[in-house]
Amino acid sequence: MKSWIKYIIIVVLLLAGGALFFKKVYIPKTTFETITPTTGDLSVSVRGIGNVSAKDIYNITAQSGGKVLSITVDEGDWVKKGDLLVSMDGVDLNAQLAGAEASLEKAKFDIVASRDELKNQKSQKALLQKTYDRYEKLNKQGYAAQSEYDKAQSDLQGIEMQMAASLSRINAAKAESRRAQKSIEALQSRVERLKVYAPVNGYVISKDVEVAQNVLPTTSILKIVDPKTLWVVTKIDERVCAEVHKGQKAQIRLHSQPDKVFKGSVKRIDAMSDAVTLEREIDVAFEKIPEPFYINEQAEVSIEVKHYEDVLKLPLSVLVQNGGTWGVWSVDNGHAQFVALEDKIQSSQEVSGSNLNTSLQVIVPNPNKKPLKEGMKIHL
Repeated sequence: MKSWIKYIIIVVLLLAGGALFFKKVYIPKTTFETITPTTGDLSVSVRGIGNVSAKDIYNITAQSGGKVLSITVDEGDWVKKGDLLVSMDGVDLNAQLAGAEASLEKAKFDIVASRDELKNQKSQKALLQKTYDRYEKLNKQGYAAQSEYDKAQSDLQGIEMQMAASLSRINAAKAESRRAQKSIEALQSRVERLKVYAPVNGYVISKDVEVAQNVLPTTSILKIVDPKTLWVVTKIDERVCAEVHKGQKAQIRLHSQPDKVFKGSVKRIDAMSDAVTLEREIDVAFEKIPEPFYINEQAEVSIEVKHYEDVLKLPLSVLVQNGGTWGVWSVDNGHAQFVALEDKIQSSQEVSGSNLNTSLQVIVPNPNKKPLKEGMKIHL
């Protein structure tokens, strides 16, 4: 084969390969999808990670030390206000109470018996008084012996002394009755403190002791949460905390239910930032209590801090940074042109700028294609 023919074949092959490369590689690598800004609402949110907690978590402790006799609830149980939760062993309190009640009963019997005796003594005194009056009159007239008069007088004085003694026993029995009653009330109060009742309606989230365990008055036995006060304690960077205010709407995603969004609102903003992390605690309350819920479960919070209506916006995926400036790539006469966004507004999914317009053709970046550069040829 002649050499010039070989050169022609080589040139043809090179041209065919170049054309194939241009059509199959270069063109696809420089062909991009484009979109135009659309009009709609845009919400700007502040995000944070936190844990489920509650404003009101009640730490149930024993009111007096002793041994735990029974615990009527377990973790996860719902309790109503006033429900019996824990019973304690009062050692000899029941015996002391029984003794005080017996003393009170005896004092009451003593009062009744002494009053009956006093009543009989009053009847006897009435008879002895008549006898004494008769002998006194006869003695003055000289018809009664002195010894008989003296006996009548002695009998009258004796019954009066017996009546005084009966009155003393009645008063002593009354005093004993009052003492026994106060002792019973004190012991009953101590016995009542051996029982622990639910202070509110709520869920038991922790059981810290077991039956037969000895506890001190300050020992934690149970923890109860009031579900109406459930919230997420989240940490927000203090640089954006100024935009967060009480009452702002929020969305909550629980770690155990990632596909479900719970509505909420900002309930409390901590007045002090963490000196180490430079974050501030924001408490976001649930609008509707999730079922089930778990204290200390991780949650993601998104707080809506601003809302814009009827603005031109683009998907956040088109936002890029070029030379330290945020903007989007657009197509101008078939070439790539970077447009820096003015007054940029950004949400978790969308972005807007005051210089956007509906005629702007925005390039959708694609990592599988050639990197975009100013003036680069763009195929649509």
